[in-house]
This record gives sequence, structure tokens and C-alpha cells, in this order.
Amino acid sequence: MGNDDWVSESMAAAISEIIRNGILFDVKNWRSLMSDGYDFFQTVEQLFDALAEREIRYVLVGGVALLSYVEGRNTQDIDLILARSDLDALPEIGIQNESKDFLRGTFEKLQVYVLLTQNKLFRKISQEFVAEQSFGNRTVRCVTVIGLLILKCYALPSLYRQGQFSRASIYENDILLLLLKYSADLDIVFNILSEHLLKSDLNEVQSLLEDIQRRIQRFSTQQQALEEE
Repeated sequence: MGNDDWVSESMAAAISEIIRNGILFDVKNWRSLMSDGYDFFQTVEQLFDALAEREIRYVLVGGVALLSYVEGRNTQDIDLILARSDLDALPEIGIQNESKDFLRGTFEKLQVYVLLTQNKLFRKISQEFVAEQSFGNRTVRCVTVIGLLILKCYALPSLYRQGQFSRASIYENDILLLLLKYSADLDIVFNILSEHLLKSDLNEVQSLLEDIQRRIQRFSTQQQALEEE
């Protein structure tokens, strides 16, 4: 289990339904994928059946994991933390591109994004910040709230440097949504990130979190004023 003890509300939608909805709401996909009757439900179930049957130690992260804690954006892929060696037991995943810490592939037509445990931070998340979550009738190994915050904050400096500001703004909003709902111990976040980020990057993340906390305080003040009227 992770260092935080939160238990999310029960998810009414299965993972396959979350992915399908994300694709359905993206107009670009309507002609290429939906017209051929492709069964996303079956594909997602097959992936998680394979992970369970082959006893692969995975952690669900990314957009689907986020949706187990807060109402958020649509997502069209599955994000997992895995050891590179575990992919030998998943030959169905066709690797499209790979770097030192990340890998993207497809399981049939399902996009799968893998954070590799050879990255020390990803390995730490997979060992210390994991809880079982229910998605529909399936229980999966899912990252905790603190784990999600760490991963989002870790990614932001790189996104800023690459000029991926649209994606960075999405991550910033994810962090805001989590902190609006959960009282996270940010000292844990900073302590772990200090071992994996440059000092300048850590300062940037700290500044962002302070800004988000000010926004949350402003929301709280406005809510109290409304209740007193």
C-alpha cells in the first residue's frame, strides 16, 4: 500500500468504458475506428486478463487512474508502470517507439503507454504508492493520490522545456482537481521529487503548487461567503 490511506469512490464505469468514451468524444476517431464495430470492451478486458493471468506486477497510472479519484478529462489510452522484462510476457503489445524511461505501443488498436521501472522514480512509485481500486467488476493495482501528484509534478518541467504547454496545462489542472478533493501531504511530494529533479525544476514545481494552493484558498473563501449569504 502507499503512504496515503485514501479510498476512492466506487467507479461505476469499467476501464473499457472510460477508454471507449474518450475515443467516442474525439471526432477524429469516428470514421477510422468506430465505423468498423471495433470492440474496445473486449480488448481492454483481454489486456487486464493477460496482466492478471501472467502475474505481471503492473501499476495503472495516467488518465484512467486519475478518474478513480476525481471527475476529469477523457482519456484514450492505458498508462502502466511496468518492468521492461515484463514486456516479454506481453508479446501482444506491438512496440511503436521506446526511450530510456518510456515506451509506447498498441494492444490490438488500444494505445498503451508504459513508464519503465528502470527509472528510479517510477520504480519507487510502483513499490510504495499503490492501492487496489475497483473499476466496474474488476480490481486493479492503481497508483495512489500522492503517487499521481508526484508523477504529474515530475513531468511538468520537461513539458515546459519542450514547449508542450497544452499538455502541461492539462497536468496542472489534474493537480488542482486532486488537491481540491484531497488533503495531500506535499512534503512527501517535495521530498521524493528532490531526489529526481534539478533544483531549478523543483523550485518551479514548488512555485506552481503554491499558486494552486492560493487558488484553492480563494475558492474556499468564496464558498464560505456564499454560504453566509
